[in-house]
Amino acid sequence: MSNNSDNKIVKYRKPLNINIGMVIFAAMFVYIIICIISYFNQKHIVPYEVKAGSLSSNNLYQGIALRNEEIVTAQQAGYINYYAREGERVGVNNLVYTLDESGRLSEYLNSENAGENTLSSEDLHELKSEILGFVSGFSPENFSQLYDFKYNVKGTVLKLANANILENVDKINSAGLADLISFCRAPDTGIVIYSVDGYEELTLDQFTKELFDTKAYEKKQLISNELITAGEPVYKLSKDEDWSIVIHVDADKAQELADLEYVKVKFLRNQDMSWGQVSQYTNPDGDTFVKLTFTNSMITFCTERFIDIELITEEESGLKIPNSAIVEKEFFIVPKEYMTTGGRSGNPGVIREAYTEEGEKTSEFVETTVYGETQTECYLDDSQLRIGDYIIKPESQETEVISKRGSLKGVYNVNKGYADFKQINILYDNDEYSIVKPNTQYGLAVYDYIALDASSVVDNEVLNE
Repeated sequence: MSNNSDNKIVKYRKPLNINIGMVIFAAMFVYIIICIISYFNQKHIVPYEVKAGSLSSNNLYQGIALRNEEIVTAQQAGYINYYAREGERVGVNNLVYTLDESGRLSEYLNSENAGENTLSSEDLHELKSEILGFVSGFSPENFSQLYDFKYNVKGTVLKLANANILENVDKINSAGLADLISFCRAPDTGIVIYSVDGYEELTLDQFTKELFDTKAYEKKQLISNELITAGEPVYKLSKDEDWSIVIHVDADKAQELADLEYVKVKFLRNQDMSWGQVSQYTNPDGDTFVKLTFTNSMITFCTERFIDIELITEEESGLKIPNSAIVEKEFFIVPKEYMTTGGRSGNPGVIREAYTEEGEKTSEFVETTVYGETQTECYLDDSQLRIGDYIIKPESQETEVISKRGSLKGVYNVNKGYADFKQINILYDNDEYSIVKPNTQYGLAVYDYIALDASSVVDNEVLNE
């Protein structure tokens, strides 16, 4: 028994050895935890640097293009083949298309008798330009542009191929086709367009809002190698570089544009700018339309009826600030003649009536911040004054009771680490930003820092960024 007792092993407990390093580490750890908790409990203000900028009053509209368009109809029935490219200017008596009464020309063009139709490098360059122009301007929202592009390319290819055949008229004559083919030429100078839509003779006084319904709009594309009958439209000529775009607006907007007489217009498809002359019309239903007349760029949009534009009617420059930084604050309003300076620093303030403990009337200077002024009145901080206080006109016994209040729009300047209200004079604004007048007496200057969200700030609050 004694031997077993002597062999029992007892585990030795190692004493905790606390040294200065552990103490410092623990203190640092606790300090970091306190800082993290304090950081998340504090209100953080995001500053915004004031910079010079401008805003434009941009108005997006989809307008209807009006041009001087003449529809040319077929004089006889037959298979049509076009030789002038759509959007190309032709002169009087220039060949536009041929009519084949028998359909043999179409067979001939597709047969080996016509020989190998190869495109020259010049022709390929024209086709490449067509494709690149479509790719750069295509928008998925206007998928119908894809079909217009398809017909444009098809027309270009047919024109180039057919033109090569026509260069060798002897082959056509030898094939016995000359007497069966009518060579149809342009009756006047103009831009060739291979589509009709019923809007060709539309005038401003015929407009209704239903005309802007693109879902009801129908456009007939005129295609080569189709059999047509006499009297059918074969193409149209846009004969004048002067053209117009008509937009549907409310009466107030129409009057605003009419007062300007000329409006700068941006074409959204290619971002080009042009000035349009304004005229307006109100139909019997009370719908108002504005026509913008241009003297250039018609050929660029000659195949389009509905054109997206942006009106740039107003542009202001100044200090650009976000609308979220703007706040409206109330102040006391006092006549300017009651303002004076005093105190050790000569700061502005007012003289207020006061009473001693014995009830004797006296006066005291109250220093207060001026936040804005008009020709006759000043807007004063209300932290030191109260409704019902009487103030004394300097060098006079006249008094005025403080009762009038008014509000100013402004922002919180945070240059000095606390929220300091600054009045702003808004020149123009939109949904996101405002342009304010720079370098005003009680306002902002370029590179000032303001609170981005004015609703999270109170006056003279010390800020944590």
